[in-house]
Formats: sequence, structure tokens, C-alpha cells
Amino acid sequence: MRKSDLPIFEIERSLLETLTKQKRLILTAPTGSGKSTQVPQMLLDGGLLGDGQVMVLQPRRLPTRMLAAWVAQARELKIGGEVGYQMRLDNVTSSATRICYVTEGVLLRRMLADPDLKGVSAILFDEFHERHLYGDVTLARALELQASTRPDLIIVVMSATLDAAHVAMLHKFLEPCGILSSQGRMYPVGIEYLPAPAGNVPVWELAVNELKRLVGQHPQGDVLIFMPGAYEIARTVHAARAALGRQFVVFPLHGELPPADQDAAVARSDRRKIVVATNVAETSLTIDNIRLVIDSGLARIPRFDPYRGINTLLVERISRAAADQRAGRAGRTVPGHCLRLWTAHDQSGRPARELSEVKRLDLSEVILTLKARGVNDVRSFRWLETPDPRAMERAEMLLADLGAVDSSTGVITELGRRMLAFPAHPRYARMLLAAREHGCVRPVALIAALTQGRDLLMRRQAKQNDESIDEPGDDLSGAETESDFFVLMRAWRDAERHGFDYERCRRLGVDAQAARQVGPLFEQFLSIAAEEGLDISEMPFRPGAVQRCVLVGFSDHLAKRLDAGSLRCELVHGRRGVLARESVVQNAPLFVVSEVREVEKSGRRDRELNVVLSLATAVKEEWLREFFPGDCTEVHAVAYDPALRRVVLREERRFRDLILEEKLSDNPPAGEAGAILASEAVAGRIALKNWNESVELWILRVNRLREWMPELALPAIGAEDREAMLEQICRGALSHSEIENRPVWPVVKSWLSRQQQAWVEKYAPERIELPRSRNVKVVYSADGAPTIAARIQDLYGVKERVWIANRRVPVRIQVLAPSNRPVQITEDLAVFWLETYPKLKPELKRKYPKHEWR
Repeated sequence: MRKSDLPIFEIERSLLETLTKQKRLILTAPTGSGKSTQVPQMLLDGGLLGDGQVMVLQPRRLPTRMLAAWVAQARELKIGGEVGYQMRLDNVTSSATRICYVTEGVLLRRMLADPDLKGVSAILFDEFHERHLYGDVTLARALELQASTRPDLIIVVMSATLDAAHVAMLHKFLEPCGILSSQGRMYPVGIEYLPAPAGNVPVWELAVNELKRLVGQHPQGDVLIFMPGAYEIARTVHAARAALGRQFVVFPLHGELPPADQDAAVARSDRRKIVVATNVAETSLTIDNIRLVIDSGLARIPRFDPYRGINTLLVERISRAAADQRAGRAGRTVPGHCLRLWTAHDQSGRPARELSEVKRLDLSEVILTLKARGVNDVRSFRWLETPDPRAMERAEMLLADLGAVDSSTGVITELGRRMLAFPAHPRYARMLLAAREHGCVRPVALIAALTQGRDLLMRRQAKQNDESIDEPGDDLSGAETESDFFVLMRAWRDAERHGFDYERCRRLGVDAQAARQVGPLFEQFLSIAAEEGLDISEMPFRPGAVQRCVLVGFSDHLAKRLDAGSLRCELVHGRRGVLARESVVQNAPLFVVSEVREVEKSGRRDRELNVVLSLATAVKEEWLREFFPGDCTEVHAVAYDPALRRVVLREERRFRDLILEEKLSDNPPAGEAGAILASEAVAGRIALKNWNESVELWILRVNRLREWMPELALPAIGAEDREAMLEQICRGALSHSEIENRPVWPVVKSWLSRQQQAWVEKYAPERIELPRSRNVKVVYSADGAPTIAARIQDLYGVKERVWIANRRVPVRIQVLAPSNRPVQITEDLAVFWLETYPKLKPELKRKYPKHEWR
């Protein structure tokens, strides 16, 4: 295809005119339209860059390199000159570079070092529909920069597909901005589903079985097969080569391949070509002559793993939008066909699109980056989509636990800035920094790799899936007692020594596929460490060195056994759990765990969650003081012990909020003890027998009379006064038994002078005497009228209202029949006798003929 044949050239003039007038643009164009390669060249050749360069953000490493290489070749230039690329651990640019393809994290880090982005004239955010976390944050930072010191900066957001809702949201975020769309030239693609679920057939076998059928039905064009990862790709490539023979050439395509092998997969071939790729071929890369797509429907999707407290790549079902993107690869130049290795029913149950990363990833690394740029209040940051407040709180708490930010101010620390130099999750950046000091970079890098993917040991997988395995394998733990990680490290070394052979690994109890995936991650962590100047050579194993490094990475998962007779544990941040039975550190009183997993217990009437703690590493208390001196405290606390029913002096050693050791003394300071007993009484946790209803009524009478007759200047008795009274009653006591029967009235009434007490009895009496020598109790309430209840015969002779508080407050009267059943409520007896009583009397007299009726 000639350059001018690419659909993106239909809007070249509109694009340049729009960006000449305004500096923000949303550009949508289908995959294969040429936007990733041609738009940067349009800006350069159209003179919009001046003397600066255009940076093209790519969400993945492989397209970053390959797109740069393609543009350099098209311009007949050497890569690294006018056209270059930069990603973690790989910088192929020079002072002459004008078009630079970069991964998202690289640009955000450059913004830290060079806040004004000197020499950058334009930023293109490619494949923005994928909504990667660093892309979102970098866009927000670019807009801030453009609105302040760089109004000349061009910002273009490019996407293969954006639905109307996403375009509207993005337009509102970027406003004012232009919107352009290139429709491209797509051909119809027939969609085929499996007639029934495939069951337990490995996905690579299923794909190759269907491939043999489809290449005969579709005799022209190349084939693209989507698989979730490198292992599945390797199995598919091997099976396809064995099944199809030499008439086809089969290539793998994923980010872990050497560049030459990646290039071979996208190059033209004399024979029909089959490319087996990850989702890297979903949008960013264009592979010519693809007419047939076979889609596994799976991808490794980054997601926060709450069990491990990190982001992991787990195999999941792709969304319907991603499936449409994959199918579209077959319809670029001619009509195509796509087989989806799932049923149509399964398709309807898939999510419409994947959640944006800001909604599903741990935010600690990006928040640390923002804080390094001075954004201390991340909640006020201009997010395209605001993260869940709990996710931000969790990330900030982790950063504080790691010592990367100040726990009181939220400001990044010097340690946090050093951690930021490592392009890795803050847990592992912190561990690698500690490993440099303790000479154990290689084992710590291996531990970091072991925690990223699936469980290595089949027995752990079986326990978590509530299944059994036929053969548990050899005992890998041996005499190990220091760390479950050491068991995993030994298991992985054994698997590596056997070439990750499936049968040998199974006999060891090791998942061969999971073990195979550890190696590239291990090398990646070693590369990061070497790039930052750490010594990655083999060193003698120093006792305690690795455990110290695990501690600094997972200090927020510090646990203490509650008792020697069980596996119940208490963790920092007020959590509890049970140590996994297969852990080798069951005799350690103090340890950190790298997994905190909720497992549903079954077999009972009520199902409940059991918090299981696994991947444990024994640690020592002195290491806590070594790494986290500010979090280690000694507390002398006086508190009430409900079991002993007395106040005790508790001497505690704490790490954050976790009590490491406590000692109790039953001789606390007497003054503090009385106040604590009083507060327990106020809270209702202990009772004084003589603080009864009469005391409460008297306090209520005082408070109401104070409202009714303010000139008496009675004191208000509120919650603090009650506690002060109780403190006076409890003074000198240490236990509940000492105060249980203490007299209360002398202290309570001493709150008022003798004259004030007399006024209470006179103006807010406990009882009122009626004419026929009957005393009735006055019922007081905090906000209603005082009330008495009396039978009609006892009210004979009372001709008018009944008053208290020096005739300021009328008493509500509940009039009772001889049976004490209420018949009327009134505040004015004169009205009652005149109007109501004559109507009630005949019926009452008939019911109660023996009583006097006037």
C-alpha cells in the first residue's frame, strides 16, 4: 500500500488547519488507517513543530519500538536519528530526534525532571481508548502545563474507537478542543462462534484444531491468532507447525521476543503466514494481508490483586469491544473471517468494555509520581475519571507504611524520591533499595518475580480452588523455617534445572507453566536493578538479609501470633487472620505475609469468610526498630480490663497500631483509675447500683427548672458534669467492686447549694398533693410538658389548671377512670368539668356504679 493510500490522509489538511488555530484535538480513526505513523510526520512536515519534537505515547513497549522503526524506514533514515524511541531500559534517541515514540511512564518521569518539557512541541496520546492509568495522568499533567507555562504545546488524543459517551467525556475534559474523525476503509468480517463450550481442552489445541479446518475454507491471506501470553503462544506455534507443515510459516509475536523475531512476524512472507500474538496486535500494530482471525478471547489484564497488595497480570476474558477490535484486523483490505473460541451465549455475558485502569489498578506508584511533582493533595488533582476514594486512601497508606511519604503531611520523602527512580511497584522499589544495602539483590529480584503471576506450587493452587491434586510431589520445604519464599525459590530453581518439563515439575508439585513465566520477570527486575546501579552479581547468602528486605516491602502486612496453641494472628491496621497451615514459619512469633486472602468456609449452615495469611517470612522485632524507628513506640496506658473488672496499667510495645508485647500491672495511678471507671460508667459498660432512676429524675428536674426559671441561676447538668460527678464518686477506687455500692446522692446533690436544692423541691416537685390528700408523681420529660395521672374522684375539688415553677408551667393531667384506664388528657380542668365530663359521666357511672360521681 502506498503512503497516500492510507485513509488518514483524507483529513490531513483539516488536521493541520485545526491545530494551527487551536492546540487541542481529539482524533478518532480505525486501526490500520495510518494515524500512529502518519500524524507525527504530518506535524513535522507541516511545520507545526518548529524546532521541537513530537512525542508519541504508546501504551505498550513492542509497538513503541516497531512504529519508530517503521517510520524511520519509510523516511529512509537510521533509527535513533530524526526518528527514535524511548522506553524503560531502552533509549534510542539523539539530539537530532524530532519524532520520538515513548511509553507512557517515560514521559511522566521526564515531566518530573523537566517540568516545562523544553524542546517538546507536541504530544500525541495514541490508542487512548485503552485508558491506561499513566496515559490519563500524563494527559492531565500536559493540560496543566499547556494552561500555564506552555500555551504553545500541541496535544492530540488519538483513538481507534471511542463511543459517543467517551468522546463527550473526553471533549469536556479537553475543552476547548477540536474533534476530527477518519472513517477509514473497513471491509465486512464474518463472525463465527463455537457451537458449544470447549470444556477442558487447552486453548492452543482448540485453536490449532480449528485452524486446520479454516485454512482450507479460506485459501487466501494470512492468519492472526490471539493468545493471552508467551507460554500459550509458544504452545500454539509448536502445534501449528506440526499440524500444517511447510506450506505455512508460523511466527510468535509478543513483548518478550528479541527485536529480530518481532520484526519477522510483521514482515511480508512468500508463504502463507500465521502470526500468534498477544493483544499487542489488537490495535497498535498493523500486520498486512490478514484475512482470518482466530481469537482465544483471553488476555493478560493488569489488575490490582488485593491479596498481594500489588498489580498483577492475570488471564481474563476480554470485553466485547476488545473482541470487535481483534475481529477488525481481518477486514482491512478485503472481506475477512473471525472465529471466536467461545459461544455466542458467552459473548452476550462479557462486559461491553474493559474498565479503565484508574478504576482497577493500585494507584501507589502513580500517586508517588504525582507527589514528586508537588501534588500533595491527590484528591484535588484533575483526574479524567476520579478514582475510588478507598483506592486513593489505600495507596497513600501503603506509601506512608513504606516511608515514601510523610504520614502526617502526605509530602514525598527523600526515600520516596529514591524509590521513584525504580520503574517498579513501590513495594519492590523499596525492597530493591534495601537489597542494595544488604547485598541480596538477586534473591530479592527473584522474590519480586515469584509474586507477580500464578501460584508456583500446585498444592497451594489446589487448596485455594478447594481441589486435590493426584500427586503432591516431593516435600519442598525440607527443614526451612524462615520464609515460604525460600521454599518457592528452591522449587523454581528445581523446575529451571529440569527445563520446566511438565512431568518432572508435576512430580515436584510445581506448576510448569507458572514457573516458566517467572524467568523473564526475574530478568526484568534484574535489569531494573542494574540500570539503577545495583550490584546484581551472585553473593554469599547472608542470614537475615532477604527477610529484612521482605519486611520493608510488606511492613503493612506484619502479623503476630495471638497464642502458641493456634494459627490465629493479629496484623497492623486492626486486621486479624489465620496463618496458612502449609506455611513453614508456624513457630515464628512475628512475621510478614505477602498474601492476605479471604477464603469462604463451607460445610456449615452459615457460610463465613476466613482470612488466610500466606507467603510468610519470619522477622525480628529489632529489624522493625532498624527500618521503622518512628513507627515503634512504647505506650504506658491506664485502661479498664473488662475481664478483670478493674483498672490496670498496661505497658505496651507497639509497631504502628499492632501490640507486640504487653504487660499488665494492677497498681495504676489512683487518680487516673477513678476517671477511667467514671468513663466506663458513662458509657454504660459498668453500673453503680445507687445511680438509679431517682437520680436521673432529679437531674432532669434541675435542668427543666433552669429553663423555666432562669433567674434562679441553676447550673446545667450535662454529659461532662455527669462524668465529673462519677469521677468524684469513683475517686480512689481501682475496681468495679469498690464503686458498685458507693453512695451517689451526696455527690449529685452537692452540685447545687442548699437554697438551690430547696428551690428544686418547691418549684419542680417530685410529687403534687391533690385536695383529697392524694400525692401523685410528676413525670418530667426533656422536651415535653410535665404530666400527672389521677383518677376522676381524686380530682374532685380541683377547679382549674395545676401549675409548677411558680405558676409558669401548666401540668398536663391524664384523667383516669376508676380502673386506672386513661379517658382524657387536659391542661385545663375547668374546661374538662364544663364540656367533657358531662359527656363521659353517664357511661363511666354505668360501668363503675359503686364509685362516687358528682
